[in-house]
Amino acid sequence: MPTETFEFQVEARQLLQLMIHSVYSNKDVFLRELVSNASDALDKLRLAKLRDDSLDADVSDLHIELEIDKDTRTLTVRDNGVGMSYDEVGQLIGTIAHSGTAEFLRELRQAQDGAGAEGLIGQFGVGFYSGFMVADEVTLLTRRAGEGQGTRWTSRGEGTYTLERVDDAPQGTSVTLHLKPADPDNQLHDYTSVWKIKEIVKRYSDFITWPIRLVGETGEDGGTAGPETLNSMKALWARSREEVSEEEYHELYKHIGHDWREPLETIQLRAEGTFEYQALLFVPSHAPHDLFTQNFRHGLQLYVKRVFIMDDCEELLPPYLRFVKGVVDAQDLSLNVSREILQQDRHIRMMQRRLTKKVLATVKSMMTEDAERYATFWREFGAVLKEGLVTDPDNRDALLAVASFATTHEDDGTVTLQQYVERMPDGQDDIWFITGESRESIDNSPHMEAFRERGIEVLLLTDPVDEMWVDAVGEYEGKRLRSIAKGEVDLGAREDDKGEGEREQQAEEYAGLLGWLRERLEEDVKEVRLSTRLTVSPACLVADANDLTPALENMYRAMGQEVPRTKRILELNPDHALVKGLNEAYGEREDRSDLTDTAELLYSLAELAEGGRPKDPARFVRLMADRLERTL
Repeated sequence: MPTETFEFQVEARQLLQLMIHSVYSNKDVFLRELVSNASDALDKLRLAKLRDDSLDADVSDLHIELEIDKDTRTLTVRDNGVGMSYDEVGQLIGTIAHSGTAEFLRELRQAQDGAGAEGLIGQFGVGFYSGFMVADEVTLLTRRAGEGQGTRWTSRGEGTYTLERVDDAPQGTSVTLHLKPADPDNQLHDYTSVWKIKEIVKRYSDFITWPIRLVGETGEDGGTAGPETLNSMKALWARSREEVSEEEYHELYKHIGHDWREPLETIQLRAEGTFEYQALLFVPSHAPHDLFTQNFRHGLQLYVKRVFIMDDCEELLPPYLRFVKGVVDAQDLSLNVSREILQQDRHIRMMQRRLTKKVLATVKSMMTEDAERYATFWREFGAVLKEGLVTDPDNRDALLAVASFATTHEDDGTVTLQQYVERMPDGQDDIWFITGESRESIDNSPHMEAFRERGIEVLLLTDPVDEMWVDAVGEYEGKRLRSIAKGEVDLGAREDDKGEGEREQQAEEYAGLLGWLRERLEEDVKEVRLSTRLTVSPACLVADANDLTPALENMYRAMGQEVPRTKRILELNPDHALVKGLNEAYGEREDRSDLTDTAELLYSLAELAEGGRPKDPARFVRLMADRLERTL
């Protein structure tokens, strides 16, 4: 059969160069990745055979083999799993079909510490390429189960690879690494050493459910013996907590989570009775970069009686807990279960409810017992957890109990709603909040002025989901959740406040200007009124109590929903010199056409103050430049 030569995709070529020239201190991860790929191939074949008994595939002795040849300095990782077709080899090995490839490469280049870089290797499903850290050449021989012809793939990692159809390939996949020359000064990285291979398998892959056998030279003297099984194959989730070390749990997490860092929390659950299952869940210590992307893979694997059924099982936890990794092993489900069946299965729904409550209870324990770990969790996953406040009303109280928020009374920390309510002063009936893109922007918002002056605590909400959950929740312990940027604000009277008569007089004094501004700005505002929330700024924009905020309108439009533009309310600070001067000029002139530019500038300043932009930036710049020129 003819051999064809192909070029790697650009991203794959860049990745290969990073691998080949890597300086990572721990190159052992290459074997972890190749064994993990082999294990996945065995899982897939076992499941395919269960679902289609007519599949022409031998599943009588599924296993992984490691073969060392000191003379040729090769290490082969072989499995008799599902294998790949000719086209699949080209698609899966020649390219990196992942939406986050560019981000991955950037992170990999920036990872200075060994642990960070090694974790990234497995995170994007490109573990196969890690073989080039230790090999000058890699040969892959594979045949898909049920097909008669195999494929050989070969590359030295220099920009090209070859593909060849072969007739005598065994079922499954073998990856042969032509190892780099031995380093006499560094025997720790001699991958033709039996003890080294055994040590790597024991450390990283002892929990793999398929036997990992060492064949060929199994003695340090170069002699041969029968195959030696290197791993215990114990399902950690089926063993009691006392039987398993934290290191073993962490290695399982790293295997299924493709994460080199240790998990933040390990959660074990065993349900007995009419429906039995075991679960071993992990809360990561950091959020993956693609957590909020459409193609993010949920973290749970489903087993039935220790037989792998599916990855990425969305039905076992709600979407707002999609970052949780782990294994769920059910005793009474069908081995032929499909995702469609899972969506309707009452046992699955029961499992989801219990697993959800267990995870939230664990977060609650972190909050009360280890403030530092809870702070890490909330920093990494608080934004996604708050999605549940909108989508999961059954667990809303539990979610509110573990949620915390930045506030004007805390420089760096966060507070719970319970803490906020407990320190509310007498006479305050509402929980006040403000939403925005960043703490800096909303901390300096003109809407904050009266609240800051009076020392009233305000929650500072900067996640996009905050715009939605506050409306869904509505209140907490009888206290309304109210935006300081919506509706009229009555913060109660103080000794130095204007009296009712003075306020009425001021309203009458400004009535003409307010009406005139409403006419001039009618395309943009529904009302112009005097403000009770401004103490420093001349003007601000607020939404009516029941109107959508601009951020929420933009969010709906981004989701493809048509939302009509909502006009807002312009509030003026009657004690500001600019507003006073505008009112005096309005009263003195019969022809007020030259004040129209000032009205536009005032409205644009209010837009800028809340982090927006004028609808016609060029006109705003011309008007401002003209105004500045007049002052010179």
